Amino acid sequence: MKQAKQLQKDAIQMLKDTSRTFYIPITLLKSPLKQTVGSAYLCMRAVDEIEDHEGLDSGTKQHLLRYTSDLLEGEFDDEAYRAMLQPYESRLPEVTLRLGDWIHLCPDGIVDKVKESTSIMASGMADWAEKGWNVKDKEDLDDYTYYVAGLVGVMLSDIWFWYDGTETDRDLAIGYGRGLQAVNILRNQDEDSERGVNFVPDGWTRDDMFRYTENNLAQADEYMKAIKTRNILLFCRIPLALAKRTVKALKEGREKISRDEVETIVEDMKSE
Repeated sequence: MKQAKQLQKDAIQMLKDTSRTFYIPITLLKSPLKQTVGSAYLCMRAVDEIEDHEGLDSGTKQHLLRYTSDLLEGEFDDEAYRAMLQPYESRLPEVTLRLGDWIHLCPDGIVDKVKESTSIMASGMADWAEKGWNVKDKEDLDDYTYYVAGLVGVMLSDIWFWYDGTETDRDLAIGYGRGLQAVNILRNQDEDSERGVNFVPDGWTRDDMFRYTENNLAQADEYMKAIKTRNILLFCRIPLALAKRTVKALKEGREKISRDEVETIVEDMKSE
């Protein structure tokens, strides 16, 4: 393992390289929340990159994700993890290869919760790889969005409680994560369709998908009512504001919001 100081620098750079939504709000958190949420996000990103990888077949993804899930259930064996990845090392991104580093960065009092959520996520992603990522109905959509994003909300709720006793509703936290993921599904619908993947339930129109998204984003608004710590509240408000603005842009026929819009939203949030 690298020295802690260098690892922290590596983690911040990795966040910048991998997250359009969470990099800014994470950097605005105070210590030790910044390091904790940053390392936790990178743990989940590590497994997410396996699920999303275009160069790996479904069987390989299932094997890697299930083995990773098993390793996360106990004392994480980084050597075993790297040995498993070795045949695919040249194809996998650095954030995935360095999962052991991100776990190492996470404080002792919360690392087990982060590993637990990441393990459940990896296992759920493996199941969806087995199903070919084809969503048939709302129950499927809820299940898929729980594993790839709702669990982020669960993990964050664990972190807030560990940090200062902030208690939040887990179901609303899952809704928050689902809402953010549903925005991504709307944004990437054509691209997903081209690669033979469908996350929109059979018979649903785009308007139905917008309704699903907005219903879940409304749960995010409810979720934040329990949060009194200003630093945590700012963190939660930024991704939600970006998601809502993106929904508005999509309804206007735009693919995404501009960099200027992002900067304006962030500055507005910081000044409130």
